[in-house]
Amino acid sequence: MTTKLRIAVAGAGAIGRRHIALIEASPACELAGIVDPAPAAAALANAAGVPLQPSLTALLASGHVDGVIVATPNALHVEHGLECIEARIAALIEKPVAHTVAAGTRLRDAAERAGAAILVGHHRRHGAIMSRAREIIQAGTLGRLVAVTGSALFYKPDPYFSDAPWRTKAGGGPILINMIHEIDNLRMLCGEIVEVQAMASNGTRGYPVEDTVAIAFRFASGALGTFALSDTAASARSWEQTSRENAAYASYSDEDCYLVAGTRGSLGIPTMRVRMYAADEDRSWFRPMRRSVAAVADVDPLERQLAHFCAVIRGEAAPLATVRDGLQNLRITEAIGRAAGTGRAVATI
Repeated sequence: MTTKLRIAVAGAGAIGRRHIALIEASPACELAGIVDPAPAAAALANAAGVPLQPSLTALLASGHVDGVIVATPNALHVEHGLECIEARIAALIEKPVAHTVAAGTRLRDAAERAGAAILVGHHRRHGAIMSRAREIIQAGTLGRLVAVTGSALFYKPDPYFSDAPWRTKAGGGPILINMIHEIDNLRMLCGEIVEVQAMASNGTRGYPVEDTVAIAFRFASGALGTFALSDTAASARSWEQTSRENAAYASYSDEDCYLVAGTRGSLGIPTMRVRMYAADEDRSWFRPMRRSVAAVADVDPLERQLAHFCAVIRGEAAPLATVRDGLQNLRITEAIGRAAGTGRAVATI
C-alpha cells in the first residue's frame, strides 16, 4: 500500500480550511500541520490533531513534510514560495501567484532554476467543464477560432465592502480580485492573449475603485474577444453562478458565461451547448444549425487539484498550472488595469 503523503497548509482562512478538509478526506495524503499565527487557528489544529506552527519557517524546520499548500495572504505568496523552493519542498500556491508582476518574476526565476515542483491554484483548470471545453476546441470541432465573449456579471452585497473597507479603494475592485480567474479560463480555452484594451467605470457605487469594466482581447491565433465585468450588476452570468462548482452561490443552469465561436460552430460554457453546421457547404445564417450538449462529469475541481498535487509531489505529473502560467495571468490582469487607466491598448507578451 502506498504511504500517504504528508501535506501541511499555510493559512487557515476560508480557502485554507477547504484545503484542510480535502486533505483529511483524501486517500492519498494526510494533514501534517497548519501554519497560522492567528489565535483562532489553534482550535482548528487541535480538532485536526496536528501541530500548529506560527510560521512556515518553523514548520519546515520542525520535521518532514512532502508538500505545502500556501493559502496565506497574497503579499506573502512569493516569500513562502521561495522558502519552499529553498527547502526543496513541493508547493501548491494559491492564486494570484504573487502580489506584483515583479515579485512573481522572482518566484518564477527561482522555481525554474531549481526545477521546483510548484503548482499554482488555478483550480478551474482541474474541473470537468474546462477540461471538456478545451478538448472540444482543441479537437477542431468548432473550426478555426474566431471570437469569444465572456462575462462575470454579479452583485456583491453591501457588507462585502463595509466589512472590508479596503475593497472600496485601489486594488479592491473586480479587475484584481475577480478577473485573474477569467484570464486563466480564457487562456486555457483560446490560447495566449497578446493585447488588451479596456474601459472602466465607478459610476454605480461611486467608490474610488472600479465597479464595471469592458475589456477587449487579441489572441495570438488572431481571434478576438470581449468581456463584461461588474460587481454591481444584477445578473446571473458569472462562472460562480453558472458552473455549480461551489454550492455557496445561487445557481442558474440555463445561463452561460462564455461563448466560443469558430468557423464551423460554437460552444456555450458551462451549459456545454454546441451549435454546428451539418457540413461546410451548409454554413449560412439562413440555414439551421444542429444542436447538441456535450456530456460533463460532476466533479469537485479542488478535490481533483489535490489529487494532481499529490501526483506532482510523487513526480508522476508536471504541474497543470505553473508559476509561469500564474505570472502571465497576473501580467494580463495588470495590463487591463493600465489599459483602463490610459485608454490605450497594452501588449501582454
